[in-house]
Amino acid sequence: MDKIAILGGGESGTGAAVLAKVKGFDVFLSDYGTIPENQKERLAEWEIPYEEGKHSLEKILDASQVIKSPGIPDTAPVIKAIREAGIDIISEIEFAGRYDRAKKICITGSNGKTTTTSLIYHLLQLAGLNVGLGGNIGKSYAYQVATCNYDIYVLEISSFQLDNMYDFKADIAILTNITPDHLDRYDHKIENYARAKFRITQNMEKEDCFIFCSDDEITIKHLNDIVIKAKMLPFSQKSRVAQGAYVEDDHFTVKYGEHECRMFLDELSLQGKHNLYNSMAAAIAGKVMDIDDDKIREGLKTFKNIEHRLEKVATIKGVLYINDSKATNVNSAWYALESMDRPVIWIAGGTDKGNDYSELYEVVKQKVKALICLGKDNRKLHEAFSGIIPVITDASSAEEAVTKAYGLGMDGDVVLLSPCCASFDLFRNYEERGKLFKEAVRNL
Repeated sequence: MDKIAILGGGESGTGAAVLAKVKGFDVFLSDYGTIPENQKERLAEWEIPYEEGKHSLEKILDASQVIKSPGIPDTAPVIKAIREAGIDIISEIEFAGRYDRAKKICITGSNGKTTTTSLIYHLLQLAGLNVGLGGNIGKSYAYQVATCNYDIYVLEISSFQLDNMYDFKADIAILTNITPDHLDRYDHKIENYARAKFRITQNMEKEDCFIFCSDDEITIKHLNDIVIKAKMLPFSQKSRVAQGAYVEDDHFTVKYGEHECRMFLDELSLQGKHNLYNSMAAAIAGKVMDIDDDKIREGLKTFKNIEHRLEKVATIKGVLYINDSKATNVNSAWYALESMDRPVIWIAGGTDKGNDYSELYEVVKQKVKALICLGKDNRKLHEAFSGIIPVITDASSAEEAVTKAYGLGMDGDVVLLSPCCASFDLFRNYEERGKLFKEAVRNL
C-alpha cells in the first residue's frame, strides 16, 4: 500500500487525509503546531493517525508522496529534508484534482478572488446547478471530492496552492489582478509571484476559457510571455473588448460568442471600482456556463458581500464603521480608500510584507483625516504618512483602536479598518482581527 504523508492539520490537510484514506492510501498527518479540535475529530472519525507539535522525519520520509498545506514555506527544514530525499511534494488541490471529473472554475489574483469566487458560486446556485465551493475558501476541496458528488466546483486558489500544482487543469480560469503581495515567499521578485499566479492557466486547452483584467498592467506585461491555448476573455473599465466584458456609460456589457448581456451599474449589489471588476469577471463566467441573462442579473443584484471585505458594521453617532480586515496588502487598501465618499479615520498596520506605501499617497491626501496604527511595530507607517495625514496615533488592540477612532470621529465620517498588512503580530489571522474590531464597535 502506497504511503502518503500530509503536512498541516488545518482544513486543507485533514481534507486531503480523508481523500487519501478513501482512495486506499496508508496515511499519516503531521503538524508542527497544534491541530484545531474540530480537525482532530475529523481525523479520529476517519481513523487517521496524526501527530502535533513536531515532525517525525522517519515517518514522513517513509512516504512515497507528501501533500503540503499552503502555509508552509519551502524554506522550512522539513520541506528541505523531503526534497533532499527526492520525494514529490504536491498541494491538496493537485491531489484532489486527480480524483475529480467535475468541471472546475478556478479563481486566483492578489485582490478580489474571494469575492469573485463567492459571486460565481452564488450565480451557479441561483441557476440551480449542482455546485461545490472550495480551495482557499469554505470546506476543503479534497474533503468534498471524498464525500460529495458535485458536477461543478468553484475554487479559490492562492499562489501558494498553485506552487505545488502540476497536472491539475481548470476549465475556466480567472485571474483578477496581480499586485505586489507575499513577495517574501518569492525572493522579493514580482516576476516570480506573477509566474506563480499564471500557473492557473497551465494545461488548459483551446476549448477552455481564461478570464482576466486587461486594465491590469502586470497581468498584461506577463501575458505575452506565457503560452495560453485557452480562449481569452478580458474585462475592462477603460476600453471596449470584442469578447469579454466592458463598461459603457451607466452599464457594462458581456459578450461571449454571439451572446450579449447588459447590466446597469447602479443595480449591482457590490459598489466601487474594484467590485465592478469582480462583478464583470463573474458575469463572463456565468455566460461561459450558459446561465440565463436574467439569472446573471438577479445574482449580481442579490449577492451579499463576504465577511471582512468592506463589511458595514454599524453607524454610531453619524459615524459609519467598516470592517475590511481582509485587505492585507497595499492594493486592497487602495481600493477600499478609493471607494470611500466620506472623511476617513483609517485603521491600518500589522506585519509588513515589504509594503511600498507611496502608491497610497494621492488617495490618502484626498480621503484620510486620521490614521490609527494597529500593530507592534508602526515605525514604517509613521515614516510613510507623517506630513500627509494630520493625525497619526498608535493602538495595540482592536478595542483601543476603536476607542481612539470614536474619540476622533464626527458626524459624517467613516472609520475604516483596512490594515494593508498581515495580522500575525497581534492576531491569529485576519478573521480574528475583523471579529475583534466588530465586537469593539458593537460595545461602544
